[in-house]
Formats: sequence, structure tokens, C-alpha cells
Amino acid sequence: MTDRIKNRIQELVRPEIRALKAYHVPDATGLIKLDAMENPYSWPEAVKREWLDTLQQVALNRYPDPDARRLRDRLHAVLGVPPGMELMLGNGSDELIQIILMAVAKPDAVVLAPTPTFAMYEMIATFTGMKFACVPLAPDFSFDMPAMLKAIETHRPAVIFLAWPNNPTGNLFAREDIVRVIEQAPGLVVLDEAYHAFAGESFMDQLGRHDNLLVMRTLSKQGLAGLRLGVLAGPRPWLEEFNKVRLPYNIGVLTQASAEFALAHLALLDEQARQIQAERDRLFNSLNALEGIQAWPSRTNFILFRVEQGDADRVFEGLRQHGVLIKNLNSTGGMLRNCLRVTVGTPAENDSFLRALEACL
Repeated sequence: MTDRIKNRIQELVRPEIRALKAYHVPDATGLIKLDAMENPYSWPEAVKREWLDTLQQVALNRYPDPDARRLRDRLHAVLGVPPGMELMLGNGSDELIQIILMAVAKPDAVVLAPTPTFAMYEMIATFTGMKFACVPLAPDFSFDMPAMLKAIETHRPAVIFLAWPNNPTGNLFAREDIVRVIEQAPGLVVLDEAYHAFAGESFMDQLGRHDNLLVMRTLSKQGLAGLRLGVLAGPRPWLEEFNKVRLPYNIGVLTQASAEFALAHLALLDEQARQIQAERDRLFNSLNALEGIQAWPSRTNFILFRVEQGDADRVFEGLRQHGVLIKNLNSTGGMLRNCLRVTVGTPAENDSFLRALEACL
């Protein structure tokens, strides 16, 4: 039986899919979880009770609004989407990336991104049968503009993904470099602003000024990771085409109701973002004060750092033994060799991480 299954897999599954490894999410049971860029703060009990009262009114026996019209209208206002621009919602940013690439996946079409960056750009390009071209960042994690422009000219990419700020490096690429890429791109440029709440800058107000620009957001980093809600903003003609690929009812009733409720408490989300930013600055200073650690400034809710004297794998495992889970990027190699990434937690979580890290150095 096993051999017959293996043979059929060989016959039926595309070789590039067989060569992939499934996206791995480590078990964080019993650990301080600082590996996934989540907001560490919960809602006050009174707000939770109000939210649960709201959910009691939801009709689970009915399909959700397939266009999530009320939620889209609310997001349009909250996100500052320019007049005339449209929104499409996805089950997290991952689904939106997949929808975009499914729509443009012609034979030999290319997806381009500077690297290192968000892993799902390359993975979903592979899922959809597209070619992925990467342009290594400069040593300071900025664009290598000559290389970017050459890659655009050579590959004529259908889509360029730019994470802004970038994951896992945490930096904002220079605005003038972004504009230059948009102007030179023959296809779409998708600005992935997943960490907008902590960055303080956006290209949202530029929508409509460039007919090939789309802006993507998520609510995951603002304390709503469990809802899996991504937002794509851009000109109506583009989103009309993407909507043909989007599966119906992709945003469930509980997600729609919960997101509407959360947006009515935007002040709470904003205050939590400010707390995270303050802790980020404290954590950055504390990391750089440790001998043998190089940390990079961040405009996100995480910090990338390198173990300069020693082995990042050993430090990562040592942190796990001390009850702290972060992200190990050492296996990526290149400029991320001996690098680890830590999500900004609560003050107590950050203190526990710093004590554990110091013990592992």
C-alpha cells in the first residue's frame, strides 16, 4: 500500500511541490511565546464580556455576507483608504497573496521580492506554478537599487512584493526607493504593510496615484491574529479581477462580527500598539547592552539580532530550556547566519527573555 501511494504521488504531485516542506509552526505549550509577532495583550474582562454578548447575536446557521460589506465600509474609514479605492478581504494576508498570484499566474510569469523577506511570497509563487526571483538586500538591509532595477528589467515581473516594514529585518525601506520601484515595475507592486501599527508610515494615501500599486494590511499584529483577517486596498479594476478568484464566504460570520467589534474599540488597539513600541525600544537597548549581541533597529513589533560570539542554534535551544520560544533564522544562512528574531512581549515576558538570553551566552 505504501509503495503504491508513493508511486501515485510521484505521478500526480508536481515535483516542485514534492520538494517543499510544509510551513512549520512549533508547539509553544508551556513556553513564553515570542516567535510569531503576536500582540501579547488580551482585552480587559469588561470588553471581553461585551464581545461575547455581540457574538451571541450572530446567526451561525446562516452563511456570512459574502462581501462583508459592513466590515469593509468600516475598514475603509479606519484605514484611511482614499476615495474611489476598493477593499477586498482575505483569510489573513496569506490568502490575499494567493489570490493575487492565482490571477496572474501565466506560463513563465515571475514574482520578484528583495530577500530576506516574508517566506510566503516564494512559497505561494511555487504553489501557483510561478517563478520566484529574489534580489538580496544590501548589508544594512536597504535596497540594492542597481540590482533591483536590473532584476526588474531582466525578469519583467508580474508582481513585486515589498514588505514595508520588512520581515524579518524590521526596517523600512527608503520611501524614494519604493517609489522608484513602483515607477519602473511593468506589473503590480504590492506593499505589504502588516506592521503598519508600529511603523507610523504608509503608502495607503498613494493609492490611485500609481495604477499598479496595491496596499495590503492585516489585523493580526494588533491583537486579532486568531481572526485571520487580511485587507487588500487598491483600484477597483484590479480588485474586480481578484474577486473572481476569491472563494465565496471566505470571511466567516464570527470573524466579521469580531472585527467590527474590535474596530469599535480602536483606541484600545492603538494604546496596546503604543505599549509594544515602548517595550520594543527598551528591549532593543537591553539587547545591544549585552556583550556578543548585535540588534538592529526595528519599526515593527519584533527585533532581529545576531549572536556574534557563539552559535545561534545553541542559544535558541538554551532559551527553550529556559521556557522561552523565539524564531531561529540561522538555517536561512547568508546575512541571517547566527540570527534570531524575538517578538516584543509584555514587560514581564521581555525581562524573562533577557535573563534567559544572558544565561545562554
